[in-house]
Amino acid sequence: MAKPVGAHCNLDCGYCFYLEKESYYPEQQSRRMSDAMLEAYVQRYIEAQATPEVEFTWQGGEPTLMGLEFFERAVALQRRQANGKTIRNTLQTNGTLLDDAWCEFLGRERFLVGLSIDGPRTLHDAARPDKRGRGSFDDVLAALKRLQRHGVELNVLVTVSSANVGYGAEVYRFLKAQGVRFIQFNPVVEREASASDEAVITLHFAKPPRPSQPGGQGAPRRVTAHSVRAEAYGDFLSEVFDEWVASDVGSVHVMNFEWALAAWCGLPASVCLFAPRCGKAAIVEHDGNVYSCDHFMYPEYRLGNIATDDPAALIDSPAQRAFGDAKESSLPAQCRRCDYLAVCNGECPKNRFIASADGEPGLNYLCAGYLKYFRHITPSMNRMASALAAGRAPQCEPRRQHADRVS
Repeated sequence: MAKPVGAHCNLDCGYCFYLEKESYYPEQQSRRMSDAMLEAYVQRYIEAQATPEVEFTWQGGEPTLMGLEFFERAVALQRRQANGKTIRNTLQTNGTLLDDAWCEFLGRERFLVGLSIDGPRTLHDAARPDKRGRGSFDDVLAALKRLQRHGVELNVLVTVSSANVGYGAEVYRFLKAQGVRFIQFNPVVEREASASDEAVITLHFAKPPRPSQPGGQGAPRRVTAHSVRAEAYGDFLSEVFDEWVASDVGSVHVMNFEWALAAWCGLPASVCLFAPRCGKAAIVEHDGNVYSCDHFMYPEYRLGNIATDDPAALIDSPAQRAFGDAKESSLPAQCRRCDYLAVCNGECPKNRFIASADGEPGLNYLCAGYLKYFRHITPSMNRMASALAAGRAPQCEPRRQHADRVS
């Protein structure tokens, strides 16, 4: 993923984990990717891919702060460097800067756009104000309509925080009413900073991903007020699932449910969250520095720089392989004996900071919520997986009250 403006953003979302990264760069230093760095990134990234398709993912901060001209240059560079490969682009945005010129470009160049909306006005504006404290809902909804008019492929990203976690059905119905057909829910789990934690994050791995990693020392910190409570997140997903499974199977695509169904069908995880190992989702900052993951954008996770290093070599480096392998090797025993290990695989390492029932460090903070959700959807997932195995499409079904074990 490329972050051409780093953490810079025109919104002031209270739950944003990346805004703190602005402090890593002095105020006088530009937080914009230069044209020379853009050219190096495009060329080296395409050259590093062994596949016939190459996907560029643009995130932030807010990447549209770079301006439309930057992305026009990026696409032109991609065409020149493609060497017969198919190039695809994904843009994650808050949408507030998307006018008709932007949307015409995104539609023409066939960008997949991830648009952040947290629900109806009250729920969205509670967590996503601009720098002056004004709500961003009107601008985002206008962007949604523009994107739809221009035929842009669209996926809505809902960040589930303490502000909207009790309103799963309301959020889902609102998005359906807006014509949204692809939705992803991401939970907010952030911990309060400690005095000794200004530059690096303390993780609670059973084994550190690198020898320099200070895993799990000191008392665990509290989560922030914006974070979801574990069981509440499980309730949120279960509530949305009941709405979806009753009437929208096959017509609305909720990525969280598709990820789960893939696991029930025995398919490999398509996202790092639920894969046994991670380490394939490195980021390129605006200055070309490459880090293991955007949740681990700290000095000890710097792999190199895109201007001087081969991206494929960085991903295959001993440090990055150790980082990815640690996701599996650090699982506590409670996870290893869980009925849903193949579905969850301990989720994201950045959330593994509580103790298991055995007192072992490294349990995922959201574990209780995921257990609640997985148990709730098990009967439906078993039936859907059986239907697919028999060559039939899964069907809508009434709400179920009881769960089975994974079959």
